[in-house]
Amino acid sequence: MTILIIDGKEIDVPAEYTLLQACEAAGAEIPRFCYHERLSIAGNCRMCLVEVKGGPKPVASCAWGVRDCRPGPKGEPPEISTRSPMVKKAREGVMEFLLINHPLDCPICDQGGECDLQDQAMGYGVDSTRFAENKRAVEDKYLGALVKTSMNRCIQCTRCVRFAAEVCGVPEMGATGRGEDMEITTFLESALTSELQGNLVDICPVGALTSKPYAFAARPWELTKTQSIDVMDAVGSAIRVDTRGREVMRILPRVNEAVNEEWISDKTRHVVDGLRSQRLDRPYIRENGKLRAASWPEAFAAIAAKVKGVDGSRIGAVAGDLAAVEEMFALKDLLARLGSTHVATQIGDAFDPAAGRASYIFNPTIAGIEQADALLIVGSNPRKEAAILNARIRKRWRSGQMKIGVIGEAADLTYSYDHIGAGTDSLSDLVDGQHSFSDVLKNAKHPIVLVGASVASRPDGAAVMAMLAKLALDIGALGEGWNGFGVLQSAASAVGALDIGFAGGLRKAGEADVLFSLGADEIDPAAGAFVVYIGTHGDRGAHRADVILPGAAYTEKSGLYVNTEGRVQIAARAGFPPGDAREDWAVIRALSDVLGHKLPYDSLAALRQAIFKAVPHLIRIDAIAAGDASSINALAARGGSVDKATFKSGVTDFYLTNPIARASAVMAECARLASGQMLTAAE
Repeated sequence: MTILIIDGKEIDVPAEYTLLQACEAAGAEIPRFCYHERLSIAGNCRMCLVEVKGGPKPVASCAWGVRDCRPGPKGEPPEISTRSPMVKKAREGVMEFLLINHPLDCPICDQGGECDLQDQAMGYGVDSTRFAENKRAVEDKYLGALVKTSMNRCIQCTRCVRFAAEVCGVPEMGATGRGEDMEITTFLESALTSELQGNLVDICPVGALTSKPYAFAARPWELTKTQSIDVMDAVGSAIRVDTRGREVMRILPRVNEAVNEEWISDKTRHVVDGLRSQRLDRPYIRENGKLRAASWPEAFAAIAAKVKGVDGSRIGAVAGDLAAVEEMFALKDLLARLGSTHVATQIGDAFDPAAGRASYIFNPTIAGIEQADALLIVGSNPRKEAAILNARIRKRWRSGQMKIGVIGEAADLTYSYDHIGAGTDSLSDLVDGQHSFSDVLKNAKHPIVLVGASVASRPDGAAVMAMLAKLALDIGALGEGWNGFGVLQSAASAVGALDIGFAGGLRKAGEADVLFSLGADEIDPAAGAFVVYIGTHGDRGAHRADVILPGAAYTEKSGLYVNTEGRVQIAARAGFPPGDAREDWAVIRALSDVLGHKLPYDSLAALRQAIFKAVPHLIRIDAIAAGDASSINALAARGGSVDKATFKSGVTDFYLTNPIARASAVMAECARLASGQMLTAAE
């Protein structure tokens, strides 16, 4: 620790701190443009100038280390001033330089009201300039479907360049020219390929990079802000949903150090237009092969007439990727009263809840990746299945303290790795110690075996999972305070479904004569099955349905979700469903009354009380109920024979994984650009 005197206040800070961090620890406010806590230091905007006593000129506090400060002549602590006349004059000068070429675009700029340059010009600038020369003009650049450029506003802070290279791992941006001719651009004048590029808009301190889909749509003071969580994947990123009236205008990240830090994926951010496209806003009944609009009583009567003559063992339910715990619990309860235990998620009975929670959650936790020193990825592509988790892996890899091995597809994961092989043969070699990476895993203090959810859904999934559990035990991945066996789920509903027992008993949707589909679109019901679809969009599931009951999207209801690491979270209601659509649990509750098996909860609070009574750990919001490590021992003991088939990721197209994304024109354009770029690279 090092003692400093900052604005007359003595403070003790770590020696590795920068002056900027030390000043903020002392309560001083330091303006900045190029500095960002999660990026490398550039030191090129000079806005963070402070005065060091005895120094001839102000210094850039972001690039000046605490350990570089010299003590006074008699050994007294270094003195720093953040409010002296020298500092005030220096900051005013820097702001004047920054504004030489900056256009007066505030009335038409999408960053207006949320702009660092606006705020700091008001706080640290002056009301006039000594420069009368013409402002320079810079050509706007094409960055793809998500990021809109207005490069006349750029102040060359290089945050975007560093973010693309360091966090995204796709170094496609850079600076050309020198001095006044310097420009930020992409190297090949093509669309950016990162799944995290939307964050460029957040980190840009001016209006040079703005959101293309959101351009000229709204002002920040018009919007109602609702804190919620994302369900586009199983990470459960913290988000803020901004609405105007009934309409969701945009989705932004919230800081959550344990999950997504302050980033979100492009699908999370730009799926907004899918929430208002192809929506189901009234019930439908299929008559003579065609769907017709109906009333709620008509739809319920049609379902009751069909269910009445069907044995309970021939009734099933499948939950889609976006289903919340409440509606899955209510549907499972209803089926139990109808005499059925045939419930499952879209991946069937891949995981067995009876095996224990540790067998299907990401036990090391997302934040725990930063403690790992070896990582084995099996049958997963984290970049497509969980882009935010992949960024966390890259962050740890960049520290040089983690080695990575992959069994499965040799994909571009934004970090280098040892490709061990593609199938179970390579896994067997690793288990037997016949590959060099087995020594890396055994010598690691905190190894992680990351298993993709698609591994468990293979025909030999149980045997492969047993083999991987045995490997985790053999390499010492389960020790004091550490469980390195982690399953990366790809669906937001997966862990919650397993926690409440909404799994097993329905290997294939084709086994049921009457099938309740809770937003499940990637299933194939039997040819003559009667399908009741409870969902939000006119996707594949609705096209196959005999009765459609319109539900609420994740921004239109309050719902419990459990992310891949087992963290319980609440998605808050930011708006209301369109037309006659209702919250899914309420639809199921109303249907139960018509079917003669009335569910015993009339409110969301009563339903949640029933859930918490059945599964107590779900009451602990934003907490993780750790899995019992003995579950991994039991899983390893199951054994079984494995096939020779290669491992494949469960996600083929990052942008089109669920009904909301498939209804989005922005996601469709991103998917088109991504496929075009891959084709060009192959050629």
